[in-house]
Amino acid sequence: QVQLVESGGGLVEAGGSLSLLCTASGNINFNVMGWYRQAPGKQRELVATITNLHVTNYADSVKGRFTISRDNAKNSVDLQMNHLKAADSAIYYCNTRYEYTSRIFTNNTWGQGTQVTVSS
Repeated sequence: QVQLVESGGGLVEAGGSLSLLCTASGNINFNVMGWYRQAPGKQRELVATITNLHVTNYADSVKGRFTISRDNAKNSVDLQMNHLKAADSAIYYCNTRYEYTSRIFTNNTWGQGTQVTVSS
């Protein structure tokens, strides 16, 4: 199994920046790492993912503002969030999985979540 530890959540002002870090330990059984978020009353949604070859995918709502990166040697993934908006407020969850294709995957694992709150 893999364990995911997240850090970096907190309270920031609109227009500000925040960086989230997720570090995996245990069995490294994934080729995709990413971040999802869930706001109250909303479904969990994609924020960004990155493959072991550093191919990235972003939700339209964060393109140009957020940057995802990973350190394969450290088994960590970072989410740099800039120009934050109130709509970005949510619990952010780290995710890892092994994808055979975009629709066929295994070893899906979630972190515990970290709260991000953006104030005006």
